Amino acid sequence: METPAQRTAVLSIGRIYSDLIFTGLSGLPVLGREIFANGLTISAGGGAYITAAHLQHLGRETALVARLGVDPLSAQTGAEIKATGVNLRFVECSVEAGPQLTAVTVLGDERAFLTKRAGSARPSTLEAAVAWSHARHLHIAEYATLHEIPDLIALAKEQGLTVSLDPSWDADLIYDENLLATCRGVDLFLPNREEAEAITGLSDPQEALAQLTQHFPHVVLKDGARGAWLATEGEMLHVPAQPVNVVDTTGAGDAFNAGFIDAWLSAADAGACLAAGITAGSLSVQAAGGASVLCFS
Repeated sequence: METPAQRTAVLSIGRIYSDLIFTGLSGLPVLGREIFANGLTISAGGGAYITAAHLQHLGRETALVARLGVDPLSAQTGAEIKATGVNLRFVECSVEAGPQLTAVTVLGDERAFLTKRAGSARPSTLEAAVAWSHARHLHIAEYATLHEIPDLIALAKEQGLTVSLDPSWDADLIYDENLLATCRGVDLFLPNREEAEAITGLSDPQEALAQLTQHFPHVVLKDGARGAWLATEGEMLHVPAQPVNVVDTTGAGDAFNAGFIDAWLSAADAGACLAAGITAGSLSVQAAGGASVLCFS
């Protein structure tokens, strides 16, 4: 029987959304007024899916651990996910689980989200997923999922899996005083700059990294067009971003996670891991939707 170190697959857990992405705006919506978008893309969304799709694109076997509705919109979303080649054996289909929608308004390199969640985040397949004979690593796509499933890290560790977590901005949870304690046991912590500042109270990325490394052995701080930072084992490294034509930054951080995790699991050095994350994130921003560009690459 293979040990976890001999396995290669990643489990990616989190909610699945149907994203309605409005582009070509002259401004963001304000109360009492109507604005018009020049473009609309409807695509599968959610950090768990976007990271899984990019990992699969990189050649890393990846299984999505999630719940999906049975309504027509969820069915369309499921078909799009299936087309990426992501393993869906641990996706639970339930009336209660959908539809889950996110309306995304994109203005330049900024975006705003309006989201509706449905049902519980915990799939009935969870225990089978972490015990899967191919699994080496569990990626938790948002702190909200861990907040709903507080035994998630323990379940993964019992099976010998390494664990990564992207806190993902949630206004109700990002300032949770128990966030760091709840995340105890995470091997790779992946906030963006805004999330790191909210969690630590520190605006300087190097200071925020120094504080977060007191809680996690590896911390990556994603800094958008300014690149990304990595702090691990007393080492701190920065790699600048690549200049690309930006269409939509939705899901760029989740795509970055995929590139970084794939390189990290392949034992690449710190610089190569950051470069792989930036490459994946740069690919993502060149089309509307976090994984839509994979259909054309």
